Amino acid sequence: MTKLLVNVSEYSEEWENQFEYERKRIMDVIGDKVARIEHIGSTAIKGLKAKAIIDIMVGVEELSTVPTFVAPLSEIEFEYVPKPEVTDRRFFRKGLWGKGTCHLHICEVHGREWMEKLLFRDYLRKHPQVAKEYALLKSELASKYKYDRPTYTQQKEPFIKDIIEKARENF
Repeated sequence: MTKLLVNVSEYSEEWENQFEYERKRIMDVIGDKVARIEHIGSTAIKGLKAKAIIDIMVGVEELSTVPTFVAPLSEIEFEYVPKPEVTDRRFFRKGLWGKGTCHLHICEVHGREWMEKLLFRDYLRKHPQVAKEYALLKSELASKYKYDRPTYTQQKEPFIKDIIEKARENF
């Protein structure tokens, strides 16, 4: 299997357009089962460097409905990726392996995963200085772990958890 490179890009206004395009397509195929849909991750924060992969979070009432999404989402090029170790969300991806364009996270709309992802995104949107600190961390880690995406992701976790805690305190 090809190693997944870590390539952090400057912010692009096009990311919001890509999200809207994919949001519409997702709603066209499973919209009647979706409670909410959100643009999350670094591409959802204006000015923030990011891997140019659009992260989309779909909120549903029950994760048990997700198996019925696999076929319709595959029609719009989203591939289901089973992750048995992850119990609070389901994951789909789009694009060539190692060159994905979208990640789709489906979780319960009022669950911990849903709330934490929104807390993190919204905190960075409201605190540009913290977003700059995160961008610096991401650049440093991308340089250090260019050929090791799992470690890059793991090394961001303490910062992310800290921001989620700060966001909870201010909620």
